[in-house]
Amino acid sequence: MLNTQNTDIAEIEVDFVEEIKRLKKELNAVILAHFYQESEIQDIADYIGDSLQLAQEAQKTKADVIVFAGVHFMAETAKILNPDKLVLLPDLKAGCSLAEGCPAPLLQKFKDKNPDHIVISYINCSADVKAISDIICTSSNAEKIVKQLPVSQKIIFAPDKNLGKYLIKKTGREMKLWQGSCIVHETFSEKKIIKLKTEHPQAKIIAHPECEETVLNYADFIGSTSALLKFVQEDPAKEFIVATEPGILTQMTKKCPDKIFITAPPEASCSCNECPYMKLNTMEKLYLCMRDKTPEITMDEDLRVKALKPILRMLEMS
Repeated sequence: MLNTQNTDIAEIEVDFVEEIKRLKKELNAVILAHFYQESEIQDIADYIGDSLQLAQEAQKTKADVIVFAGVHFMAETAKILNPDKLVLLPDLKAGCSLAEGCPAPLLQKFKDKNPDHIVISYINCSADVKAISDIICTSSNAEKIVKQLPVSQKIIFAPDKNLGKYLIKKTGREMKLWQGSCIVHETFSEKKIIKLKTEHPQAKIIAHPECEETVLNYADFIGSTSALLKFVQEDPAKEFIVATEPGILTQMTKKCPDKIFITAPPEASCSCNECPYMKLNTMEKLYLCMRDKTPEITMDEDLRVKALKPILRMLEMS
């Protein structure tokens, strides 16, 4: 229970959990939360998942209002799939370094120079980039999607170079890569991970494929956020060094309370392994966006229709 200063209900104590539950019923809303959200937001969400799981939930929801506790491209994806629903994002500044590092006009120029290539874009991109892509993918389904394409088909993969390099290694396919990266997954220190492994020799190292190859080379298992969560539940090991955003540890600890999870440290002495965009969402902002029905995600219909096609192709191929 916190004081909601700087709002029109200043000086009034609000129980955010109870108010969010009330508003959810009042609005017929569903709250979708990414694994990287703060634990209290995960606790109140209706669905928690990675990008693919949340896109699938957004596609099939019967709610009138979708409240997306994640980042902007995720809420955009929900709007693309649900043009007639109100889609809310607690903080419009919750962006993504991958999306910001791949402007649609520049990708279009890259595409024009390689007219015999199709564009597979990681879902961490803007609606404008989705609109000029042929297929969207997530880290959960990227390998599966690439393997479904004819060997003769040339591919541009955007915007994550690290995920692209991982896919080249896994599939044996040549791809032209957009040189984008995730500010979180590039921070993990190879040197510090080796030190952690020395201190915890029985621990298994698990990593997200957005990490740099120097880190992935030490991993016992590489997978999407949901795949990492599944792995720790099924693997007999009792200790894990986790090289991805530490928000996932909330669910790992809930699912496996008898196991130890160690966050892989960044190169610098900072909290750089936490996504600053994801952490912009708070319980107060979640409550206020539901109370005021804003910030709302809106989109030009022509753009939405163009961006929808590669998303639907992804969902069909998944």
